[in-house]
Amino acid sequence: MSPASIRASGWGWRHAARTRPAIAGLDLAIEPGERVLLLGPSGAGKSTLLAGLAGVLGDAEDGEESGALTVDGAHPASRRGSAGLVLQDPQANTILSRVGDDVAFGPENLRVPRDEIWRRVRASLDAVGLAVDPDRSTAALSGGQRQRLALAGVLAMRPGLVLLDEPTANLDPAGVVEVRDAVVRMLESTGATLVVVEHRVEQWLPVVDRVVVLDPGGGVLADGPAATVLGRHGDELAERGVWVPGHPVDVARTTTGAGAELLRAAGLVVGRDAPVRPPVDLALHAGTSTVVTGPNGAGKSTLALTMASLLPRLGGDLVAAPALAGDLGPDPARWRSSALATRIGTVFQEPEHQLVGRTVREELAVGLRAIGLPVSRHAARIDALLARLRLDRLADAHPFTLSGGEQRRLSVATVLATGPRVVVLDEPTFGQDRRTWRELVGLMAELVADGVALLSVSHDADVVRVLGAGTPSDRVVHLDAA
Repeated sequence: MSPASIRASGWGWRHAARTRPAIAGLDLAIEPGERVLLLGPSGAGKSTLLAGLAGVLGDAEDGEESGALTVDGAHPASRRGSAGLVLQDPQANTILSRVGDDVAFGPENLRVPRDEIWRRVRASLDAVGLAVDPDRSTAALSGGQRQRLALAGVLAMRPGLVLLDEPTANLDPAGVVEVRDAVVRMLESTGATLVVVEHRVEQWLPVVDRVVVLDPGGGVLADGPAATVLGRHGDELAERGVWVPGHPVDVARTTTGAGAELLRAAGLVVGRDAPVRPPVDLALHAGTSTVVTGPNGAGKSTLALTMASLLPRLGGDLVAAPALAGDLGPDPARWRSSALATRIGTVFQEPEHQLVGRTVREELAVGLRAIGLPVSRHAARIDALLARLRLDRLADAHPFTLSGGEQRRLSVATVLATGPRVVVLDEPTFGQDRRTWRELVGLMAELVADGVALLSVSHDADVVRVLGAGTPSDRVVHLDAA
């Protein structure tokens, strides 16, 4: 396909369930073949713009569009086959049950000849470093592997417009470079236009022509070559929440000694149907922070969910100490869900998997009702969490209209509302801008100082530095490839 051109004139979009536009007053022109890095604070409308360019925002029942947005002179909805979109949520990109079929889905819909489709499937899987059998179940992939799969599907389409929303957020450091280079090779061979959203910008700056920064109040805050935009506006952008190289972020930590043991895994064997890695020994103590790192597919998320008793263990022991269990018994897998929620809280890698309310405020009330907190005390606890995580202006919005970063903060708030003594978080800083990252990690640090045992799965080097090595009681657990 030919490289696409993009034009926006006073364009905006407001979700039907929200009073405030997700994006407004956007004037923007992107020429065929340009490579653009799209930046902005969380909630500035970056994901909305990508969805608009892909033609998947929906119709009048879903929201209200203003101004004009075109791809090659036509409304994006009429040119869906010309754009390849990788969504912020890796699981949302997965369509079919087998890896090869999922990659082939796009080319098949573009009526690419069958032999050519499967040549593209194999080449695309190799390009993104997803070394699995094409017949493997997509449900068996880790979050990072799903992200590679989604990108392989876009590469196989050979689109004229490539739209990437946080394409490397769940990848290990080596995978970030591998995936970026695969995108660059495709762009060099096809000349396609690129618009990429990425909070951590260092890896993309060498390969883009231009940086565009969206203003949450509407329109464009800055636009131009990366060196010019970051050189002239770096301090202001960092203050507004944009991740700017050379502007480090830190969180003050209170040094506390390890408290009582709360949860211990001994020879723990984890997996869904079969073990995904060797047995693990791990103990969580009150007032400590443990960060689990390792390459994609090492079993980090599976370990976290098993420690949280949301996946059954395949072997070994998981024992809750009396300080955590009370009179419930030592096996968390036997506790009722309401008892588990007040003792071990879990933030999933995909935040929408734990969102059930019709509004943000109602979402936070779900857990409070489950633990039997009197309704008279709901408002004060909910309002405090909303303000602390910058969600107060979204209290009446539907959770599924929030940005990925906002959904992540909401999922953290739903867990904290029930006051568990052990908190398990899978990629907790995914989709956060610089400002909300600091506030979210600061809140996690406060939990540790208050005696919570924190277990985090993360590829974020700053999370590892602040929560894995910020005090003598912290530690990092590195899982090798399974």
